[in-house]
Amino acid sequence: MAVRSVAIVPVPVSDPDRAKAFYTDVLGLNVSEDEPMGDSMRWLRLATPEGEATITFVTWFPSMPPGSTKGLLLRVDDLDAMVARLEEKGVPTANGIETAPWGRYVQIDDPDGNGLVLQEPPEG
Repeated sequence: MAVRSVAIVPVPVSDPDRAKAFYTDVLGLNVSEDEPMGDSMRWLRLATPEGEATITFVTWFPSMPPGSTKGLLLRVDDLDAMVARLEEKGVPTANGIETAPWGRYVQIDDPDGNGLVLQEPPEG
């Protein structure tokens, strides 16, 4: 028996509404669930348009402070268009577009400082 897939990746944030706006309005993810969890927590899950692995914003793990996620890779179809969108929204890229054997990519931070890699796979 083996792991079948990656289902949910937690992303620690300080303000779920601010994170939701960034990940939906800037990055284009879709809200798949947004429900209260008791009196003080919230289950807010986002997915790509294709609905593959999802992310959820967490505020309740002391061992996961906001901004502690680094290197979360999100694939994009058109990196140039995404970078133009980031510039339009005022989101800086760490080093501009970079190229590696595994594709072209940019590094950005979400509003809490979680480090994201937006990657366009190589052609072929």
